This record gives sequence, C-alpha cells and structure tokens, in this order.
Amino acid sequence: QVQLVESGGELVQDGGSLRLSCAASGRTFSSYIIGWFRQAPGKEREFVASINWASGNKYYIDIVKGRFTISRNYAKNTVYLQMNSLKPEDTALYYCAIATAWSTRSSGYKYWGQGTQVTVSS
Repeated sequence: QVQLVESGGELVQDGGSLRLSCAASGRTFSSYIIGWFRQAPGKEREFVASINWASGNKYYIDIVKGRFTISRNYAKNTVYLQMNSLKPEDTALYYCAIATAWSTRSSGYKYWGQGTQVTVSS
C-alpha cells in the first residue's frame, strides 16, 4: 500500500504563487507515474500535470503550461507542483495520485491522496 499526503494549499491572491507537495509513505514512488489532478465545485476532476518518477518526463495540460512546474525530490520521496501566476479559475481541490502507466484519466490512477485546497481570490 502507498499513502499519499498533499500539502501546501491555501488562499492566495490573483497572480500569486503556491507550491504543493505530495509525499508518499509505505513505499517509494519507484517507477510510478505521479499525477496532479484538481476538482472545482460542480466540475469533474481534471488532470493537471504528471511526472515519470524514473525518467523525469513531464506532461502538462495546455492551460497550465508556462505557469505550473512539476518536479520530484528523490531524498524526500516527494513530488511538487509549483504554481505561479495563479488565476481565480485555478481554484480547486488538488489531488496527487500514482499510476503504473502514463494516463491523463482519473481511472488510470490507483492511489490517491485526500487533496489540498487552493483558493485564488480576484
């Protein structure tokens, strides 16, 4: 079993920055794909970005390219999502999740954290 814990979400102003963390316990990220998703009230869960733990390959949805950066820290067994130039439409509950194969679909991810709330005020 893998347990994922997200942190770093908070209230921030339009144009601000946050860094979200996703820490794993139970086992290392090893060869997994680690994804960040978000879900705004009344909307479906949306894929945001992913990183291949082994290769470091990254993928972003178009609307966050150039603003968000996903990265990993081997020593801390943690994945980060640096979010800059935040907009009110980025407001959502952000989740990290892991998969054994690359996917942008929620169904492709097996283990999920509980989420961390990001609120961007205008």
